[in-house]
Amino acid sequence: MGLIHIEVFATLDLVGQAPGGPDEDPIGFSFGGWQAPLIDEVAGAQVDTAYEGTDALLLGRRTYDIFAAFWPERDDEFATLFNAIPKYVASRGRPQLSWAGSTQLRPDLAGAVREIRDRHEHVTVVGSLNLVQTLLREQLFDRLDLWVHPIVLGVGKKLFDDGAVPTNLALLEPPAASPKGTVFLRYGLAGGTPETGDMAAPDRGVGN
Repeated sequence: MGLIHIEVFATLDLVGQAPGGPDEDPIGFSFGGWQAPLIDEVAGAQVDTAYEGTDALLLGRRTYDIFAAFWPERDDEFATLFNAIPKYVASRGRPQLSWAGSTQLRPDLAGAVREIRDRHEHVTVVGSLNLVQTLLREQLFDRLDLWVHPIVLGVGKKLFDDGAVPTNLALLEPPAASPKGTVFLRYGLAGGTPETGDMAAPDRGVGN
């Protein structure tokens, strides 16, 4: 069985909408492209490393349309990877799958994701916030790479919505900060659900 890896760019208040550009998801949101001023060499290298081993992309409809219009015309390392590997699209509509190697997932999203997980070693989910929320809710992921940027927007679609479920995550490596203040966090899905406790209990050493 392969792994599902989710890559997310978010603000301090966990807004993940339209980091890449003003036309990415503009309806009711005026901060499209908020990530661009905060990119530096360290964060860029972290993103490059995150895609190592990727042998399939899992995308929502909006992200797919943006990628399909952009990457086939590029000639760089990412374009070579993205153009060569299979692309799976989660959509309730009928997207024009013009990008070579593209397949629309069947309506049973959870079952379809499990199938592609069995078919590939490293499936990467990029952008696609609605899809990401579904995968988090269904716990259909193995790793969550989260870049937290040092800005607060106060508006926009957030990483976790009202349908989020209690989930344990394990930090897989120490957090790493870039020169412009972006913090990279890599989590793995852990078993069980969050526990509760009393911070004033004697074994906590709080309030003594």
